[in-house]
Amino acid sequence: MQKQVIIDCFPESARKYREGYAIVAVDVIRATTSAVTVASRGGRCIPAASVDAAFELRRRLQDPLLAGEIGGEIAPGFEINNSPAELDARDLHGRPVVLLSSSGTRLICEAKGCEVVHLACFRNYAWVARHLEGRHSHVAVIGAGSRGEFREEDQMCCAWIARDLSEMGYAPGDRETLDIIKRWSYAGPEAALNGKSADYLRRSGQTNDLEFIISHINDLHAAYVMQGEEVVEWQEVETAASFARNNGVYRPSGVFPQC
Repeated sequence: MQKQVIIDCFPESARKYREGYAIVAVDVIRATTSAVTVASRGGRCIPAASVDAAFELRRRLQDPLLAGEIGGEIAPGFEINNSPAELDARDLHGRPVVLLSSSGTRLICEAKGCEVVHLACFRNYAWVARHLEGRHSHVAVIGAGSRGEFREEDQMCCAWIARDLSEMGYAPGDRETLDIIKRWSYAGPEAALNGKSADYLRRSGQTNDLEFIISHINDLHAAYVMQGEEVVEWQEVETAASFARNNGVYRPSGVFPQC
């Protein structure tokens, strides 16, 4: 079977890849960067699709930290913004992080029914590609998008992953995928500074996140995936397919905290 990688965009696109695809969710500015930053520190991160879903998680969890934004601004009733820089600097004291963003966490939640859902950003894109090779023959790399646009930084990250996979024998799934690979494959991370997302962070005084994202490139040598509701580091975790076989009960080989 020919191995294939396809690049797509927007949360609702995940529904097209429910069967036979590994999903890679990408929201560089800022949801997937925030999520893998928390998980890389050994913290618990639970993405929420909406404010209401986040408040429901707050009710169920013990002393959670609500970190999130709507339209780039801190969400009402939340403790901090969806800020990877702040989440990296903060001592979480074992508090689970409920993460909300305008589109990135929606994408992650839309993809939950897929075979496996990876989270990627500038911090771990090379490891994601390396991890997927040999495990999944069909990969969909999906950018979260913002305000109806496939943002530059997400195109870049998607292109880097697809480029690495193509070098491992994966064929681009369509013309648009090939075009994005050609356009962004060898752009440096500083190219993200010219995009609308970066411009918004500068105008809104959130340059700490922009600096954090641009200064952390491939510094995490790990794959991060969804297990149930949580983002975890891959340690032969159970996939959605085996979850179904186990009658809806996760039985991971490693030990992970559960909601």
